[in-house]
Amino acid sequence: MEATLEQAKQLGLQEAEFEAIKEVLGRTPNFNETAMYSVMWSEHCSYKNSIKYLKKLPRDGSRLLVKAGEENAGLVDIGDGLAIVFKIESHNHPSAIEPFQGAATGVGGIHRDIFTMGARPIAALNSLRFGDLKNAKTQHLLKGIVKGIGHYGNCFGVPTVAGEVYFENCYQTNPLVNAMSVGVVKVGQTFSATSYGEGNPVFIVGAATGKDGIGGASFASADITAESAEQLPAVQVGDPFEEKKLLEACMELVGKDLVIGMQDMGAAGISCSTSEMSAKGEHGMNINLDKVPTRQENMKSWEMLLSESQERMLIVVQKGKEAEMQAIFDKWDIHCEQIGEVTKEPRLKYYLNGELQADVPGESLVLGGGAPVYEREYKEPAYFAQVNAFDPNSIAEATDLKAVAQQIIQLPNIASKRWIYEQYDSMVGTANASTNAPSDAAIVRMHGTDKALAVTVDCNSRYVYLNPYVGGMIAVSEAARNIVCSGGQPVAITNCLNFGNPYNPEVYYQFVHALQGMGDACLQFDTPVTGGNVSFYNQSEDGPVYPTPTIGMVGVLDNISDAMTLDFKQEGDSIYLIGQSRNDINGSEYLFKLHDVKHSPAPHFDLKEEAALQQTVASLIKSKLVASAHDVMEGGLFTTLLESSLQQGLGFSIDLHSGIRKDAFLFGEAQSRVVVSVSQDQVAAFEAALGSHPFEKLGTVSGNSIVIAGENWGTVNDWKDLYDTAIEKELK
Repeated sequence: MEATLEQAKQLGLQEAEFEAIKEVLGRTPNFNETAMYSVMWSEHCSYKNSIKYLKKLPRDGSRLLVKAGEENAGLVDIGDGLAIVFKIESHNHPSAIEPFQGAATGVGGIHRDIFTMGARPIAALNSLRFGDLKNAKTQHLLKGIVKGIGHYGNCFGVPTVAGEVYFENCYQTNPLVNAMSVGVVKVGQTFSATSYGEGNPVFIVGAATGKDGIGGASFASADITAESAEQLPAVQVGDPFEEKKLLEACMELVGKDLVIGMQDMGAAGISCSTSEMSAKGEHGMNINLDKVPTRQENMKSWEMLLSESQERMLIVVQKGKEAEMQAIFDKWDIHCEQIGEVTKEPRLKYYLNGELQADVPGESLVLGGGAPVYEREYKEPAYFAQVNAFDPNSIAEATDLKAVAQQIIQLPNIASKRWIYEQYDSMVGTANASTNAPSDAAIVRMHGTDKALAVTVDCNSRYVYLNPYVGGMIAVSEAARNIVCSGGQPVAITNCLNFGNPYNPEVYYQFVHALQGMGDACLQFDTPVTGGNVSFYNQSEDGPVYPTPTIGMVGVLDNISDAMTLDFKQEGDSIYLIGQSRNDINGSEYLFKLHDVKHSPAPHFDLKEEAALQQTVASLIKSKLVASAHDVMEGGLFTTLLESSLQQGLGFSIDLHSGIRKDAFLFGEAQSRVVVSVSQDQVAAFEAALGSHPFEKLGTVSGNSIVIAGENWGTVNDWKDLYDTAIEKELK
């Protein structure tokens, strides 16, 4: 039966898109076909409102083994015959409605993107955004999301090694949950998401298919409203133990001459995996939906086509090797059912009990094929007038600096996230080298080699809101700076681009200019984009979230002995600031949270200055001239110094800069600055190595006290208690 325009609209398609489908097919689609196009042409799957600008990001690099978008995740050569596979994706909308399962299945999904390529996941990271921590709904979302991440990751057995958490009012209704996975594989042993070879069998493996997650891709391509909670079937339900078995079975396929192609069933389920694999291999498939293992009886064809039930893969196997494939999955007690075969004709035909349910050209469904591409209108946001009008001189300089510092370090964006990360298993697998020796980026051992990875996720979304171009550059630069301060060389990024409704011209302005900033910074640091995720429609009746282009970056240490930590090492060491102190309180937590200034320029940033800083710091670490390194970010210099004190309980004594405001010196967030400590026998060599790069000696590492300009501010233990317990006190 032919679908109607009204049905197409209810599924999220525009009238013009429905007409385009008719042209592709040469007829009016039936309901099953219309449903497939509605998910495959949704923003979540097709990137129809973003692909033009995504293509402008730098995607070439000497270490890249595949270009962005060619596979499920980025693939980067790290030498010694090894490559890393990594990606970040969002699960925002499901987590807003059902926080535990939404976050849990976000973790499961991103790990499948890694092992569907034949790589074993070795590290997980996450980037989270919530509303006001004092709000009961925020606390409900926070507790559920953190529990979901911890449950799935801990059971699956991959350590959560790093992350970031921010609290801003704009995320009250629409939290952000971005999950990243990093895996390792031998070069030449990866699987591709492709399908070819007429007559080759098509298998579905993993969990049974249910009605959970139906329409999830379309659900993620709409604003959050009061009615969104009614779409609970759009939230998937995860089983980490089933995924663990699926991982081990897939790992047994690596190195065997069995698999033509393999694809995770994420967004849009069977529709997506069959179409993407077929389009890449320029073949088609005949699929028998009645062969699909199901959790409910009498599932309709469109339900099976759109289901996003978790822990499932589609695998195309070489004909004649079905039994060998079956034996592996039987061993792990996992469903392994042949549901179809590859055809030469590049069409996808789906049958149920012998009756044709849908017949579409595979390429017409996918990104870069028939999916529409739009260029939206954009205009400068009206609030820029308030940003540009701000005068920092209108803010009286703080007089009680100690009281301000105590407030700063207890702000939810600054304070310890101990309550969160202690719920994650960070040590399973024994690869995490950062648990007891913290660095700006997490250090992950590469067992069997001297190498290590430095991995991080970063984005200060307020900076992006205040200046999308500069904020985009800062997000990439901070990620690179964290890796450099940890002793690594940045090599590539993945990104999760979280924005509001793209039909809003001011939101689209933020998107376009943030990507330009990201691209320019990636070119500067030679960190090409390997892929990622666009998440639009992070918006509710209260308006859009801050533009949040989360950067996941990976760096390489050729020898783990080059790793650098952030903690002060011994009393008497000299403390230096590499970079330049500036009379700048713009965009800071101090200005925003303590003075309630919502609109000011972004903090000072210059890309060439940042590049010079990172080159200098990398050289100093490589030459073993510094004992610790920690970059200056949220909370400013005082927060950086305090965080370097907490691990060993060693305090610091510093003087105040005489040329600038005291609050700007201690709490300003001007970029391109790193605090290092230097042993006394290295001071001369250290200062000589700095050459012409700006620096200043701040003071010395002390015993257990914190002394500012001769005034004793108390013990490190006192400050540690304030810093460590601030979030926990709010959650009691």
